[in-house]
Amino acid sequence: MRVRLSQMLIVLLLFSAAAKAQTFKYPFQNYHLSFEQRVSDLVKRLTLEEKVSQMLNSSPAIQRLEIPAYDWWNETLHGVARTPFKVTVYPQAIGMAATFDQTSLFKMAEYSAIEGRAIYNKAVETGRTNERYLGLTYWTPNINIFRDPRWGRGQETYGEDPFLTAVLGDAFVRGLQGNDPKYLQAAACAKHYAVHSGPEPLRHVFDVDVSSYDLWDTYLPAFKKLVVSSKVAGVMCAYNAFRTQPCCASDLLMTDILRNQWGFKGYVTSDCWAIDDFFKNHKTHPDAASASADAVFHGTDIDCGTSAYLALVQAVKEGKITEKQIDVSIKRLFMIRFRLGMFDPPSMVKYARTPFSALESPAHREHALKMARQSIVLLKNENNTLPLKKTIKKIVVLGPNADNPISILGNYNGTPSQLSTVLQGIKDKAGKNTEVIYEKAINFTNDTLLNYEDVRKQYSFAGKLGLKAEYYNNKELSGSPVFTTTEEDINHLWQEGEMIAGGIRANNFSARYTTDFKAAVSGDLTFELEADDGYRFTVNGSVVADAWTKNRWGAKTYNLAMKKDSVYRLVLEYWQGEGKGNVRLSAGTYQRTNFAALAERFKDADAFIFAGGISPQLEGEEMKVDFPGFEGGDRTSILLPKVQTELMKALKATGKPVVFVMMTGSAIAIPWEAEHMPAILNAWYGGQAAGTAVADVIFGDYNPAGRLPVTFYKDDAELPPFSDYSMENRTYRYYKGKALYGFGYGLSYTSFNYDRATIPATVVKGKPVTVSVRVTNTGRAAGEEVVQLYLSNPDQTVKSALKSLKGFKRINLKPGESKVVAFSLTPADLSYVNEQGQSTPYSGKISLSIGGSQPDETNPTSGNLIKTTLLIK
Repeated sequence: MRVRLSQMLIVLLLFSAAAKAQTFKYPFQNYHLSFEQRVSDLVKRLTLEEKVSQMLNSSPAIQRLEIPAYDWWNETLHGVARTPFKVTVYPQAIGMAATFDQTSLFKMAEYSAIEGRAIYNKAVETGRTNERYLGLTYWTPNINIFRDPRWGRGQETYGEDPFLTAVLGDAFVRGLQGNDPKYLQAAACAKHYAVHSGPEPLRHVFDVDVSSYDLWDTYLPAFKKLVVSSKVAGVMCAYNAFRTQPCCASDLLMTDILRNQWGFKGYVTSDCWAIDDFFKNHKTHPDAASASADAVFHGTDIDCGTSAYLALVQAVKEGKITEKQIDVSIKRLFMIRFRLGMFDPPSMVKYARTPFSALESPAHREHALKMARQSIVLLKNENNTLPLKKTIKKIVVLGPNADNPISILGNYNGTPSQLSTVLQGIKDKAGKNTEVIYEKAINFTNDTLLNYEDVRKQYSFAGKLGLKAEYYNNKELSGSPVFTTTEEDINHLWQEGEMIAGGIRANNFSARYTTDFKAAVSGDLTFELEADDGYRFTVNGSVVADAWTKNRWGAKTYNLAMKKDSVYRLVLEYWQGEGKGNVRLSAGTYQRTNFAALAERFKDADAFIFAGGISPQLEGEEMKVDFPGFEGGDRTSILLPKVQTELMKALKATGKPVVFVMMTGSAIAIPWEAEHMPAILNAWYGGQAAGTAVADVIFGDYNPAGRLPVTFYKDDAELPPFSDYSMENRTYRYYKGKALYGFGYGLSYTSFNYDRATIPATVVKGKPVTVSVRVTNTGRAAGEEVVQLYLSNPDQTVKSALKSLKGFKRINLKPGESKVVAFSLTPADLSYVNEQGQSTPYSGKISLSIGGSQPDETNPTSGNLIKTTLLIK
């Protein structure tokens, strides 16, 4: 054994000596030096023009210094997004927040970083580090506060509560960035800093002003947590202005708070195209040079999406900013790249050895299913309607989300090899003797469906069945196609960055589809077209639909009066810019769904499962949506679209059990359903395993325990104006009304009891305190409980929240099992924000509540609440 140790020591000494003897062309390549020394050496070798080129998200190579190209723009909101490779897709962020489980979120982020590393290593191997969505700098998490349920991007957040958001955001950052003392596994980025949550159509021009109280009590706590404690690598500044200054050039946000008070040393990127907003939309600066100089002066290191920062060369020459100030940003940017190990041998960086086989590993897929299950919130279960018995004979699955893969994947998503919709999950789970019937029945907002016909055999070109498909590597159909192929129909959905074929990615390309359509019968046939960003449809050389320059999203139709055996030349031309790409041409005849007839047809069903709600097709980031109740990606009404309620009324009238599976990224007002539906599940956008998870809950293979991370209000009248950023009467912390379903609410198939609380009667100001309670599963099924601790200040003379979450733990208990759950309250937890925005210790009496819900909200399956008063001296 001693011989072997001696041999190993000799090998290590020889390796060390060889490494020290190694010569490097430049000192910044010498990995024996500190990162600070290497960064300083690199930066001083750059010309002004080269420095500026590195401040764009797409940073070109500097060949004379052997610096590779790198694109900073990447996303991993709930799994690596927009990559051309197949990856694991977890529930949307709002769904992960509903798990109330920071351990699961930590693991999800760690697994996502592993897959991201595998992809980046492949990019290095194949020389593709200049491509977007292949890098290691992920612009996530989105820790904005979901203050208003109408905001379309709220689905990307962890909900409405600053404490929950901070805890989950911290778990994400630590999981993503890894625990290596020298290298980052990946670089997280807290966004959008700060005071940013819609409306989407106004985000490029909106000027926000909130009180110091709201700023520090609601909008900044999560950012402070991630910057100060989590050591997040990056921050993204928002589009909007704050107190007349664009956020990316805000004296208060960027200089005073972020850099000076919090001591942030990482990099800041603008939101994409935000620097252009300075002079194009906010009109706070006259030109790109002035805007760029001001943004860099305030610490914004990267200009994403545009080339406004190229004007920095001019700005230096005109004395608007010094090259020394630009050096500050350049050093921050290269420090991140060095910390990611981009300039060191893979043998030195453990993460650089992550194999490509890590993508979609069994552990990752299993965790996606676990989180999908954990995210599901049981809102109602009258007379124990759920779980259904697997011996059930006939189930009818209906609704616009029943078989909708877009709804389960959310936005800012990747593409998995396999996914499970609600319909597929039910089919897979149902017993062998159970008949499962599917009928879409309605769209999200109307009851008129196109009864699609299979017309593929009526398409032909040059004597072959199908369509001639030509793909171009530009958006103008110019030049020769990169490749030409024959396709049997037109029905494509490409994730952003996905590879199509022939070296073309699903960004900034165009396509032309040509076919001769032979009419099988005489009569009218409706062609339905759906595409983004632009399309043009011609029949026999005449343009019949032109959305080439202005596409309003959503499906459009063209009615063709045909004669049997006549041939019609159809040409669909299409272009795609940024974002997801989709193009579809279908044919059929329109027909309204007769709800009474539908119910009569399925009256022998043993149960109905209606999968409705909304989807990322309706809510999201600055979208072009033209449906009632939706505008620009946001919602103009939080009510469930009326047509869905009308269908559920017809199903309910059959007297058979109806299970409402609601899929959404935001709170939906469902007053009729809350009163009349026997069972309601909120399944969010559950990721690749959403359907399996829903079926597991419906059939009792998993006991739900998700909790709402947002308040579900009763109707639109409950909401203040959307553009008002004051927190008055918003979220559970300040809302004075009675919610339909409150923040933290969620039922179980079992029941729990709380007792034996250990809570000191007196607390010393400025000292931590530990409180505990025993939780017992008093039901017949194993299950999870989310134990929640809230504080509230009964002294109404002090401005503070009505109640605030200060602790939560998700535990698993077998029937009859008990566990003691302890919370440690820090001095910060026992403080409030005063009207000047300063943290102030509580004094005197404050109320404390521990249970499975808010202090003033009953939860029938969580039983009693422990309520007491703390005296702080």
